[in-house]
Amino acid sequence: MDTIVENEILQLVIRLAVAAALGAAIGYEREFRGKGAGVRTHMLVAIGACLFMMISKYGFGDSARFDAARVAAGVVSGIGFLGGGLIIKSKSNVITGLTTAAGLWVTAAIGLGAGSGMVLMAAICAVLVIIGTEILNLCHFRLGYHQVTATFSSDDVKAIEEAVKQMGKDVNHLSFSKQAGRCKAEMMLRVSKKEKPLELLKRLSSFPGVELESVE
Repeated sequence: MDTIVENEILQLVIRLAVAAALGAAIGYEREFRGKGAGVRTHMLVAIGACLFMMISKYGFGDSARFDAARVAAGVVSGIGFLGGGLIIKSKSNVITGLTTAAGLWVTAAIGLGAGSGMVLMAAICAVLVIIGTEILNLCHFRLGYHQVTATFSSDDVKAIEEAVKQMGKDVNHLSFSKQAGRCKAEMMLRVSKKEKPLELLKRLSSFPGVELESVE
């Protein structure tokens, strides 16, 4: 009898350890990319989800009426509050943190899978997440465009107008203001991801009669 109990406890401990390791692996990838939620956050989410799943399966065995799916459903909906705190909208209307929030969501699913005994599926899912984010990260930084907000100032309005004409279709949004006798223009630009930051800075600083104040 004691041996059976010890084996069951060992299995539960292994599930917790697997969930912690898989969550930490995904968190390491996010932390390596400099994202908000890293190793500790993802590991805690995975361990918590795993424990919730084990509680829902084995914690109410003495009750005549219980539904093991209720706790799992609560984890799925509850993790949205944690993920929502990672999504940020910048001044330039660029939304960041969606991938990290989705990573926390899938990490909770991995924890639930490990807690339910589907250790192999949880491990496969973690591997797919890490491989997928790494491959897509490489493609993300090489293909397509991203938005940059640049602020220019000049004593001559025509100089700014000429700079806007030279940038052409790259300008998605433009706003003018006047401060202390100088004209200021804030532009939202569409920039190719292949263009390196130093090359972009050099290009934006090359317009005659116009001073580049900031780039975000």
